Amino acid sequence: MLEEKKTKVKITFFVILVGISCMLAAMVTDHWTVLSPPFDKFNATCKTVHFGLWKLCMKTVFMVEEDPEGQGCGPISLPGAKNCSYFKHFTKEEEAKGFEAKTQKEYNLSAAAIAVFSLAFMILGSLCVVCSFGKGRDYLLRPAGMFFAFAGLCIIISVEVMRNSTKRMIDSEETVWEQYYYSWSFECACTSFVLLVFSGLSLLIISMPQMPRNPWETCMDAEPDSMEPLD
Repeated sequence: MLEEKKTKVKITFFVILVGISCMLAAMVTDHWTVLSPPFDKFNATCKTVHFGLWKLCMKTVFMVEEDPEGQGCGPISLPGAKNCSYFKHFTKEEEAKGFEAKTQKEYNLSAAAIAVFSLAFMILGSLCVVCSFGKGRDYLLRPAGMFFAFAGLCIIISVEVMRNSTKRMIDSEETVWEQYYYSWSFECACTSFVLLVFSGLSLLIISMPQMPRNPWETCMDAEPDSMEPLD
């Protein structure tokens, strides 16, 4: 691999590592969506919920004054008692009330499974990039770019599934939640999508054969075809 090309690959791989870090942060945290019921009382407690791909936390906070951001009960950073569970709220009836348990389980499990697929593509792409630095292995940059692009597509699909999950819950007549917003874990996933797709396309471009700088000179320098004289 030429030194100039190797430098481009290293820079692109650094951006990829940032994207992978963002997605890992999104996968292991539970601040994708924050839900809260309508609340207009003060000097009283209220319940707010935040959840991610694997985990849901319900927090009881004491409201002294109105949230300046107009997000109902909260903000979530206020101190209070927290009760977290890993999918347990999908099976216990008393905890599932207001969450559309069956629908939410299908959506969240789908989003989590797709996120795991994206992680697998990231691992394969990273292995291809590392191996491409070996002598005569530039061809591995092409599958690496495709793997990272596929990882980005899986991420945005997972994000869309979670977004639809939240929207369906809010629109349900059975739910107690009326206000919601997407938090920093959701933003990490979106950032990862942009970085991985951009980097994957960059690797595909870098892996392409280098075009001659002046194709006209190349044509002029070519030897003319030998022609036999006609009888």
